[in-house]
Amino acid sequence: MTVLAPYACDPARTRGRRHAEAPTPTRTEFQRDRDRIVHSSAFRRLVYKTQVFLNHEGDLFRTRLTHSLEVAQLGRSIARPLGLNEDLVEAIALAHDLGHTPFGHAGQDELNDCMAPYGGFEHNMQSLRVVDALEHRYPRYDGINLTFETREGILKHCSQANARHLEALEPGGVGRRFLLRQQPGLEAQLCNLADEIAYNAHDIDDGVRSGLLTLAQMREVALFDAHCAEVLAEYPELAGAGHGRRLLYETIRRMLSAQVYDVIAATRAALDAAAPACADAVRAHGGPLVCFGEPMRAQLAPLKQFLLRNLYRHPQVMQTTGLARQVVRELFAAYMNDPAQLHRGVATQALDAAPPADHVRAVADYVAGMTDRFAAREHARITGRRLLDS
Repeated sequence: MTVLAPYACDPARTRGRRHAEAPTPTRTEFQRDRDRIVHSSAFRRLVYKTQVFLNHEGDLFRTRLTHSLEVAQLGRSIARPLGLNEDLVEAIALAHDLGHTPFGHAGQDELNDCMAPYGGFEHNMQSLRVVDALEHRYPRYDGINLTFETREGILKHCSQANARHLEALEPGGVGRRFLLRQQPGLEAQLCNLADEIAYNAHDIDDGVRSGLLTLAQMREVALFDAHCAEVLAEYPELAGAGHGRRLLYETIRRMLSAQVYDVIAATRAALDAAAPACADAVRAHGGPLVCFGEPMRAQLAPLKQFLLRNLYRHPQVMQTTGLARQVVRELFAAYMNDPAQLHRGVATQALDAAPPADHVRAVADYVAGMTDRFAAREHARITGRRLLDS
């Protein structure tokens, strides 16, 4: 069993759940959180929610589910040598995207536009809403009643308006740190970086697999090129035809390892300098302590810019995401105009809700919870037009 560092989140000292529950004899509180997340309906739906490429575009591209698993794996790999709580890292990683809409960031941006007159839409807030209210699995309460520490990690970003709203509902809860401009625990900080490491790596893989990026293009990025050159120096045969996939995989593997070891070293140095005595001292620290070293951060910036320019804004991706935004926009409008189009249980909630803002939020919850293929089918059913394959 890994010995926790004094600044790690200890399940025996958790701030608890919103609804008190007796402990279990065989699992820690954070293990229970992880298990509840894995068994949730929202977690299962992640398998049909897109990352970059829409769900119908290929079976081997990443989805929100495979991305979350990769974040969990990377997070645990970094947590162990730092003495952090691996179970908490895994729970946060598996839950951090539960509130994402269909069609990735395109769906999120469109739903935010639709909800602009009603307070907007934040996927981190929606992930918290999923685990606090939208899952209906237990007889005594809505949601899955996770610990404060897991919920703190799920709420990665939060506007001041939403933080004030959360604080009014739960004084001293997960919204307060945004009002006080404090940090979350180290496990939550770690998941933020593991998320970044994961999507940079798998977006390269998916981009090359799709044909939208080439190895030659990727070698324009210094970080990728340096590791690719190392691989070719050790395995010159991979320069030949038919070995591109092995060359890509080995290059990405080395990039991942370099970032993981860099985070471990940089975080150890930051912790030595700050010397936090406990998890609350971490929260009160002036800035994040889980970090990249400055040289690695500088090398990652051009990679992010390259992916934005050459993959996320590729004309083929933009065309598809434009259609995806149209699907979300027209679904939202159709449900607002005629709530009877919603699933019967959701329609009843929306029709009976008062004030009207609750009606709007019920529609947003319904659209946000859709998978890519269900949204495409629903849009075709309502409009008679098939914009996306399902």
